[in-house]
Amino acid sequence: MKRLSHLACTLLSFFCFTALIEARERVSFNEGWRFLNEEAEEAQSSSFDDSQWRTLNLPHDWAIEGPFDVKYNARSGGLPFHGTGWYRKTFEVPAELKNSKVAVKFDGAMYNAHVWINDHFLGARPFGYIGFEYDLTPYLNFGSRNVIAVKLAPEDLSSRWYPGAGLYRNTWLNITTPVRVPHWGTFVTTPTISDELAEVRVRTEILSEVKSPVALQLHTTILDPEGKAVSETSLPLHLLPGETRTYSPTLEVPQPQRWDVTNPVLYTAVTRITDGTLELDRYETPFGIRTVEYRAGEGLILNGRHVRINGVCMHHDLGALGAAVNMRATERQLEIMQAMGVNSIRTAHNPPSPEVLEVCDRLGLLVQVEAFDCWQMAKIPNGYNKFFDAWHERDLRDMIRRDRNHPSVIMWSIGNEILEQGKKDGWKLARHLHRICKDEDPTRLTSAGFNYYPASVKNGLAAEVDIPGLNYKPLAYAEVTAQFPDWHLLASETSSCTSTRGVYHLPIEKYKTHPSLHVTSYDLIGPSWAYPPDIEFRFLAETPSVLGEYIWTGFDYLGEPTPYGGRDNSTNGYWNDDWPARSSSFGAVDLCGFPKDRFFLYQSQWTDVKDKPMVHLLPHWNWEGMEGRTIPVYVYTNAPEAELFLNGKSLGRKKKGADTTALKVAFNNWDEGDYNSPYRLSWDVPYQAGELKTIAYLDGKAVAEKAFQTAGSPAKLALSPDRSVIAADGSDLSFVTIRVLDQNGNFCPLANVQVNFRVDGPGELIAVDNGDSASTESFQAPTRKTFNGLALAVIRSKKGEAGAISLTATASNLTPIHVEIQSK
Repeated sequence: MKRLSHLACTLLSFFCFTALIEARERVSFNEGWRFLNEEAEEAQSSSFDDSQWRTLNLPHDWAIEGPFDVKYNARSGGLPFHGTGWYRKTFEVPAELKNSKVAVKFDGAMYNAHVWINDHFLGARPFGYIGFEYDLTPYLNFGSRNVIAVKLAPEDLSSRWYPGAGLYRNTWLNITTPVRVPHWGTFVTTPTISDELAEVRVRTEILSEVKSPVALQLHTTILDPEGKAVSETSLPLHLLPGETRTYSPTLEVPQPQRWDVTNPVLYTAVTRITDGTLELDRYETPFGIRTVEYRAGEGLILNGRHVRINGVCMHHDLGALGAAVNMRATERQLEIMQAMGVNSIRTAHNPPSPEVLEVCDRLGLLVQVEAFDCWQMAKIPNGYNKFFDAWHERDLRDMIRRDRNHPSVIMWSIGNEILEQGKKDGWKLARHLHRICKDEDPTRLTSAGFNYYPASVKNGLAAEVDIPGLNYKPLAYAEVTAQFPDWHLLASETSSCTSTRGVYHLPIEKYKTHPSLHVTSYDLIGPSWAYPPDIEFRFLAETPSVLGEYIWTGFDYLGEPTPYGGRDNSTNGYWNDDWPARSSSFGAVDLCGFPKDRFFLYQSQWTDVKDKPMVHLLPHWNWEGMEGRTIPVYVYTNAPEAELFLNGKSLGRKKKGADTTALKVAFNNWDEGDYNSPYRLSWDVPYQAGELKTIAYLDGKAVAEKAFQTAGSPAKLALSPDRSVIAADGSDLSFVTIRVLDQNGNFCPLANVQVNFRVDGPGELIAVDNGDSASTESFQAPTRKTFNGLALAVIRSKKGEAGAISLTATASNLTPIHVEIQSK
């Protein structure tokens, strides 16, 4: 990137440009904000005294700080996300930049944001999930003090889950010249791809805010994954004052490397505007070269091969960190999902953070980006329906323009379980939204998640999207595919099974709720529409033309503590009947990211034994007082058979598919009674303390094993950081798992031990958790009780401070332990 010299004056035959900056510079605007979580009259004024306000850095979610309280809605996490919050920042812009363009960009603000700069009102943005940008240039005091103020006013009963609150995504200053590529101004497509050559079209908007006509050059270069230029072209630019023109140079990339779930390689389109000598703008657009097709009767074809969607729905919170965006926390969540066998994410039910798509591009995860949870008809009193008429087109277009260059994005969802399904003319709104998507991006298909069947089909909404999605309707797949053989049908939301990590209620029975406020991990409990994962496996196998599934959900999330507290998705009020149940139990992993048993059930179906053999065993083997009583033991494996041993004695070998496990199944419209699942192996084992072990076999050879040893009393702790080296950038994280062990080093699966934490060195403890969905312990406290033997501590580096970070964990009557994490 060519740097413009200090006070350099370059005559472009029409204007004199003076700058200190590179042709384009994006500067983090996260540091040094003042915050107040209450009403403050005239706080938008630049003369307002905010010296007593709290100082903090963004991203920031004020609600996750708590406290949990029954006066808040458990449906939204039992946390104080609503009310008024103010953010103010005082900053200077060098006088040398007075001929530059300076814009502020918010990646998201939750929600109902109002923004002022130097007493000038810039605008409002009610939707909390999409980014927006304001031009600050006309109102800045170059060379002196500037004050930006942001007011947020989230309303109670405005979200069906935990939304977070505040400036919870990253904030930036974008500094450019008056001739530039505007916000989200490129669109990279690959109309022709072969093994020999890829045609890359870079549609580029150029904006001129110069007072005279300009004659410049547009240079477009394609960089390969190693950063080497593999194709470039140039063309002349001619713009009138205030004009935005679109140019579409086409380039050829020889021997293209395909972006794929198994090979997520990224190219970069570099757009440069020059006067022949000086670079006035440089805009970089990462993209991937891949083909995506949907063939009737075959499903999703990625780069010429069939790919079944093994997907999860994901809400946007990061567990104990709340909604505040963090790149490493986002990456960790998606890595855990990928380890389960996941190849696709549905961003339920809103646009994701930019970081989610960056990570999916890099990891090779396909994404369905979803826009809305409701349209005009309200699900809750203060939902998006209040803003839909005024804002839906802007929000939808902005979402697509922001995300359309990501190779991970394969479809747009225009809505989830929208109530217009029940209206005879609801199809009109579906068609309207579909057309907006096609206008902004004709290369991708549209979808929506429909839970009304057959109403969504009879009323015509399903026909208005390219990929009709059915939520919790496995019994309808055969009927729909027979009636509409040309449809690309998607199981857009499935299972809704609930469970709590490490909890096993005996005898196995299907109940609605339990006095513990937890849910058994034998994986059969759910609300009336829900069913075990095995049911979906069966019906997808019977209808192979269905594209695949998105389970509800990958991770537990804050809010919606089903089956506790509430009724169903049309319940408008508070879900506090079973307080302190305050978090979802839907996840295949808990709020900490610790896998539940269901994680391994999906892994057994979504991974190949030839690539990575696995076997999982449940329940734990600590059943004191139940000696001789029968314990149902389940084994999940991707191998064809497994054998169970108790204290070295074989209890028999069983074959997956041939030997079945009877599951108690009852959900809407199901009339088959118990289901004999071919996806689980099981044994009834009289309890005897000692070692329970399973071995999985492929072609008669042992390929994986898992064992439990009956544990004694808790004697010590073990600390396991997910990363022992982190960056000293003030945002990188290490997630440290705390395990309770007996004196022989055996895991104690029932231990609930209070653990205290101390951090020394250039780091800080920013969150703790244990995965208990019915705990009101603070996420910010320096102490946490383990839940079923596990807890989590999250360590963050301090910016610019390298060295050894030491985490010490202590508990009464247990040996203290510490672990070091290097900050570099």
